[in-house]
Amino acid sequence: MPSDDPAQFRLTVVAEALRLFAEKGYEATTVDEIAEAAGISRRTFFRQFRAKEDVVFADHETLLTQAAEYLDADHDDPWKAVCDAAMLVFERFSHWRDVAERRYAVVQGVPALRDREIVTGYRYERLFVEYLRRELPDEADLELVQFAASVTATHNYLLRRMVRDGVRATSGELRAALAEIRTRVHRAAGADGFADEMVVAVFPRGTAPNRVADLLQERLGSGR
Repeated sequence: MPSDDPAQFRLTVVAEALRLFAEKGYEATTVDEIAEAAGISRRTFFRQFRAKEDVVFADHETLLTQAAEYLDADHDDPWKAVCDAAMLVFERFSHWRDVAERRYAVVQGVPALRDREIVTGYRYERLFVEYLRRELPDEADLELVQFAASVTATHNYLLRRMVRDGVRATSGELRAALAEIRTRVHRAAGADGFADEMVVAVFPRGTAPNRVADLLQERLGSGR
């Protein structure tokens, strides 16, 4: 039976479709087979998806919507908001790791899906750029594009290591990497005449790196 949660319902269909694609092959799997495996009708399938290809990237559509909604809220620091939106996407994929791994395996064997994946990745970057342009109209456009591209590339690199290579990338690793990108932005601003600041932090020996990154992000973000 379809879930009452639209996002969960779509994810269920995606998971079943990717399972069938992995077992039978993308071209050999029919819409009817996907619908039957997900416990829905063919009509219900086409209410949610235009074609079989759309199922492969349906969770991306959900996450793009969630990231856009997050950025539409009020944020004191637009640079940080973009990083937090990237964190939101990464953490969702961490929870859906099995789905992400299956999709990666399927996409690599179908050239048309590889092209679609590239376009989908670019849509995150474009979302970030358009948000920064709205929120920071006085900033150099090149700075905004470079920042969005760096955030997206860093996110994709760690996610790809996880789903392709089986390396357990953590939210803390991504948060620390994105904090470094933000630091470079602020250093550049300092070089242009803004107050550049040095931050000195002291932690007990043995503090986990993820905990260090979380505490620094929390304190720097709050301005304390």
